[in-house]
Amino acid sequence: MSAAAASGAATTAAPPAKGRKKLIILVATALLVAAGAGGGGLVYMKKKAAEAAAAEADDDDAPLQRKPARHAAAQPPAFLPLEPFIVNLADKEVDRYAQIGVTLELDDAKTADQLKAYMPAIRNGILMVLAHKNSAELLERKGKETLAAEIMREAVKPLGIEIDGPEADAEDAAAARGKKKTRAEAELPVKHVHFSNFIIQ
Repeated sequence: MSAAAASGAATTAAPPAKGRKKLIILVATALLVAAGAGGGGLVYMKKKAAEAAAAEADDDDAPLQRKPARHAAAQPPAFLPLEPFIVNLADKEVDRYAQIGVTLELDDAKTADQLKAYMPAIRNGILMVLAHKNSAELLERKGKETLAAEIMREAVKPLGIEIDGPEADAEDAAAARGKKKTRAEAELPVKHVHFSNFIIQ
């Protein structure tokens, strides 16, 4: 009878062992699913962080290029159109002249009023620059960009601001810094030089 009791006890003890196995399998499965979801989330977050770091690195490279000035919607830029310039060019083989309309983009209207007070000196400087140009230079895009930089230099010179021209070498730049104050391009009151017309005949 004791053998029968032992076999009966073994029979009653067997079902709880199967229940524990199922419970362990369910808990292990739930842990694996949670770990997989957590790992997937971690991989996704690392990928997003790498993309953000790459975008930030691109932004760090951007200051090497000139960015166009952006103005707040509350304070739009001021534009100061200059009277058109008509000047004989420096071509030697034939008489050529240029008619060029220039508009200065400024910080604000206050700067426009300040530049109007110096307009004779500004126009003189721009005419001197134009008189040394030849038609071949001005017909190319690079020549127009160089001219715009030189006009910007002449526009701020009467304000006591000296900026290096595109043709200035290191010695000229050092001498200019010793004589007059210089400002970073971002601080210049003249943000851009726009051409409203450009005729060469």
